[in-house]
Amino acid sequence: MDGNRHTHTHPHPYPHSHDAGDKVDAAMEASRDGMRTLWLSLGVLGATTVVQAVISALSGSVALLGDALHNAADALTAVPLGIAFVFGRRAANRRYTYGYGRAEDLAGVAVLVVMAASSALAAYEAVDRLLHPRDVTHLWAVTVAALAGFAGNECVARYRIRTGRRIGSAALVADGLHARTDGFTSLAVLLGAGGAFLGWRLADPVIGLFITAAILLVLKDAAREVGRRLMDCVEPELVDSAESALRSVDGVRGIGQVRIRWVGHVLRAEADIVVDPHLTVVQAHRLAVAAEHALIHAVPRLTAATVHTDHTPVGVDPHAPPARHGATG
Repeated sequence: MDGNRHTHTHPHPYPHSHDAGDKVDAAMEASRDGMRTLWLSLGVLGATTVVQAVISALSGSVALLGDALHNAADALTAVPLGIAFVFGRRAANRRYTYGYGRAEDLAGVAVLVVMAASSALAAYEAVDRLLHPRDVTHLWAVTVAALAGFAGNECVARYRIRTGRRIGSAALVADGLHARTDGFTSLAVLLGAGGAFLGWRLADPVIGLFITAAILLVLKDAAREVGRRLMDCVEPELVDSAESALRSVDGVRGIGQVRIRWVGHVLRAEADIVVDPHLTVVQAHRLAVAAEHALIHAVPRLTAATVHTDHTPVGVDPHAPPARHGATG
């Protein structure tokens, strides 16, 4: 009875279905939602970038150029994320026994690299303009481009963050936060245009440096989010919910370790429960299944759980190694 383990996949949002195909359908739907979000983001930010790049070339605004570069980088992050979502649809195999969901975390790293590169380029252009000042022209067009950049980025940010949180994709949420900051930095371009209108030639490159600083702040937050995911970090509240669910199962006398990890945008769990030592194997198995169901119903986006049944102490420690394995040397 000791060491009895049972794994059961049981996807949200189908809490009463026991068909393994439902789990695949739920994961596929999440990937489709992610792909739709990415295509929309690419289209909106691509159009915004083109408008800003053209006006930047006409006006000579380095702040607008930095904003255009940032938007272009943000649009291009759809590529690694899209690849990750496609990979995530692949079924688990004997080499990748947990599937390919971790590709999303790698995509998150790629997003961070793009963000860092865009901030470096924006900083270079701003510093160059500080050293070699020049007038900014077509200020009305710069204003229109800045407002377009804010509107486009805020639209994309809301859609990415909402979808990312719904399907549990840290990479998509990080990308959405990146887009949101792009929107506010687009508004900052207006300050540069206002300074140029008043005759302050350094206003535009100063705003360019401000945009660089804003990108770096978002980079820090996004790096923390992606790093936590790579380190199998979960919210402590999820563990609390899992432990409460296990304790509520009739027949569970205690609980041991509870481990939860992200695999792509779904969760997997492993838990130890303590049961009556006189249960039969069939009874212990039935209790393990009840515990699994309780876990999957209590923890959002949990699609699979493995429960290890242990019993209260009776004589020799059930986890002690056999005598023949205890000798050393």
